[in-house]
Amino acid sequence: MIKSRRIYLFMLITVMPLISAGQDYIYSQFYNAPIYLNPALTGQFEGDIRVNALYRNQWTGLSGDFSYMSASADLNLQKINSGIGLIFNRSSEGTAYLQKNNIALSYSYIIGGDDYTLSFGLQGGITNQKLNWDKLVFGDQIDVTSGIIPGIISGAERPNVDSRFYFDAAAGSNLVYKNFMLGVGLHHLNRPDESLAGYQARLPMRISGNLSYKLALVSDQYDRDGTYLIPSIVAYKQQNVTSFSVGTQFKYAGINAGIWYRNDGNSAGNDAIVFSVIFDIFNRRTNGEKFRIGISHDATTSKINYTNTGGTSEIGLGYEKYWPNSTNYGRANGLRCYDFY
Repeated sequence: MIKSRRIYLFMLITVMPLISAGQDYIYSQFYNAPIYLNPALTGQFEGDIRVNALYRNQWTGLSGDFSYMSASADLNLQKINSGIGLIFNRSSEGTAYLQKNNIALSYSYIIGGDDYTLSFGLQGGITNQKLNWDKLVFGDQIDVTSGIIPGIISGAERPNVDSRFYFDAAAGSNLVYKNFMLGVGLHHLNRPDESLAGYQARLPMRISGNLSYKLALVSDQYDRDGTYLIPSIVAYKQQNVTSFSVGTQFKYAGINAGIWYRNDGNSAGNDAIVFSVIFDIFNRRTNGEKFRIGISHDATTSKINYTNTGGTSEIGLGYEKYWPNSTNYGRANGLRCYDFY
């Protein structure tokens, strides 16, 4: 029974990326990957420059590698009502055999007043998908009782190419009104062909929606060091798969703790309870400079239970600041809530 379970988990590691290849990975700390979530969030922050990095290690209890990384930098160019940014995304699925690297430019045009902003974003870049065929294990190489059969060669047909480049585009819009934020993103607008097997396999378009509200618990004022409750919902739809994250965060000064219910909506039922904590470090003498560390853990609640998977962990870093003597400093006066956190 134990051996059968190990074989099942091993097949899950090697085969599941092929089953889910047409589905995007989703971050639990979506608030630490804003440009990945929605191109319209480019330049949407109180500062002149922002840098974010987020790493996700999925199912840490399994020997296979399911790791994802997103890093971005963007500028708030308020003089020309725009935001511009650069994002790099990387994923490694299976025993390091299926890898994707993406780099893209992101732009948003921002219409705003004293207490609101409406932004429209575009994103375009190049993705490279690479397959290490020699590390794959197929059913005809596995014995139910003894496991992998040493030295046996699979009869599976090898693809003609093991690497592919393609252009990928996204767009979105986002509304910030006082302590309320609502956005919609459309990803893979051109539905790029990511096939490595010689036949067409178009990447389905992903639709994302974000909604958050910042509720002041102590007083009705917008103080970044105040006490808030911040409920948020982020939903995704890609082809026939619908998934969402819903939860709330409690913010007190520079410390933020959150709890979420996350449903990936795939056949594996990768549901989880997510616990997160964020530490913000402010230095008011350096013109609004802020450094952030975010840590979260997904406790798997699906049939692929926590004992087998070990859950999923993420760590995120963020940095924001104004340039010295910036004309943007204090312009929003805290009246607009750009944050999920």
